[in-house]
Amino acid sequence: MRRDGLRTARLIALLLPAALLAGAWGSQLFGLVPCEMCHWQRWPHYAAVGVALLAFAPLPRPVQMLFVLFAALLIAVSGAIGVFHAGVEYHWWQGITACTAPVGHGDAMDILNQALRRPLVRCDVPQWTLFGISLAGFNAILSLGGAVTIFALAPRKARR
Repeated sequence: MRRDGLRTARLIALLLPAALLAGAWGSQLFGLVPCEMCHWQRWPHYAAVGVALLAFAPLPRPVQMLFVLFAALLIAVSGAIGVFHAGVEYHWWQGITACTAPVGHGDAMDILNQALRRPLVRCDVPQWTLFGISLAGFNAILSLGGAVTIFALAPRKARR
């Protein structure tokens, strides 16, 4: 008998965001400091873990599936934010926060004040990469890939 797709999807919906959050927190132990956009990517994962836990409650299968699919949607949202953040890091497009805005023009004191008001951790400069892929890029790849996998597996029923 093959494994029920919903069971596997439920596990992925719980373990993927939990693992990505653990990796993010672990990177902080090694000295990486998250920028504002890094935190944006974490919020949907926090929500996905909570929603995925609800999918383990003794509820009817269709309700469990709704929780799993909603968790997958939240994971995909984090992945989409990761795509945006990676694009900002690769300078494909401009960021929308103070941590990516260029210093304006004016007299020297205005420029200095603008620079001092900015966050110390820049959103448009990756702190770490592997094979040219930043942490935001890895979040995008893993989150979007995981969400697609969950959407594909959740409706499958066990076959004999």
